[in-house]
Amino acid sequence: MNWLYLILGGFLEIGFTTCMRFAKGWNDISWFLGLLACLVGSITLVQLASRTIPLGTAYAIWTAFGAAGTVILGMLAFGEPVSVTRLAFIAGIVVCVVGLKLSGA
Repeated sequence: MNWLYLILGGFLEIGFTTCMRFAKGWNDISWFLGLLACLVGSITLVQLASRTIPLGTAYAIWTAFGAAGTVILGMLAFGEPVSVTRLAFIAGIVVCVVGLKLSGA
């Protein structure tokens, strides 16, 4: 269950960064509230996951999931640059996360 919390927290991290892209402070309150909801939900879920998953591993996976997911979403939905180099570094993040999991976490 804690791995599910961590994955869901990663998705909320992607939601947080997406809302951050559209939030304009208090001018568009709906995006700002979405940002806050995703941020609180994401942090809550990683905190729950870290009860049984080592904290360093949970944090690394959570941030990697959010970072890689945000980059991929940016490329797919927002027209951000796609290059072999960017894809290789995203793959590197994924390999590192799998390595953490396989190392006993």
